[in-house]
Amino acid sequence: MVKMKKITGTQIIGKIPTLGLTNYIRNGVVVTRPSNSEGRRSNSRKQFIQRQRMRHTMALWKELAHCRPMFTEGKTTYLGFISLANRLPAVYIPKRGPMSGAALLMPDIPVSGGTLQPIKQELGEVDGSPALITSLVANNPQPFEKYLFYTAEQRFYCDNECPMVDFQVREVKLNEFAEVNGCLALVDNDFADDMKGWALVRVNGQRCSSQGIVTRCTYYEQFTTEEALQTAAKSYGGLK
Repeated sequence: MVKMKKITGTQIIGKIPTLGLTNYIRNGVVVTRPSNSEGRRSNSRKQFIQRQRMRHTMALWKELAHCRPMFTEGKTTYLGFISLANRLPAVYIPKRGPMSGAALLMPDIPVSGGTLQPIKQELGEVDGSPALITSLVANNPQPFEKYLFYTAEQRFYCDNECPMVDFQVREVKLNEFAEVNGCLALVDNDFADDMKGWALVRVNGQRCSSQGIVTRCTYYEQFTTEEALQTAAKSYGGLK
């Protein structure tokens, strides 16, 4: 049963464990309801993996959001990102310590989601130089279409103990591309950096292509192992 009353004097907002109640504010009114759980939260292996996946998804969004990415298929941009990012491999991070807020660079981190045809892209070489090679056809520009270029870099903070992903975005002009076998490519020594990743997004008005990061980075893999899972789970009180 839910009870509602107007705010008068000092009210405790949040859980009141001794009473088994939770107070929260709705439209300026304090709402009191029974707490959802009277005991310790269940932490099965399956639940823990999903919680860790969601924790990392939220950490990535926190770093990406300032780039104002386009995700047009969800109810909101945030939910569009969540839907795609939750398909990424789970990474296991301890509850406390400098690593607790970590965001890890990995392949396929979504930077956009939409209805335009995706751009196929891969890392390779053009005339011996590192390059991002795409499926964009040379000499075939589409009217009103532009290209947003996302860069993701694995950086380390807190005395090099906390890895975070730094996202940047800029518009790429057609004259910046090189032609390779009839397709367009971006050529730069940066594409050899195994702590960076990239994605090129097609944009036409309010529509965009669905694109994820391509990268050579393997740093994240050490946080996907069974040992990493068990270490992280122990910091949360163990699996049930």
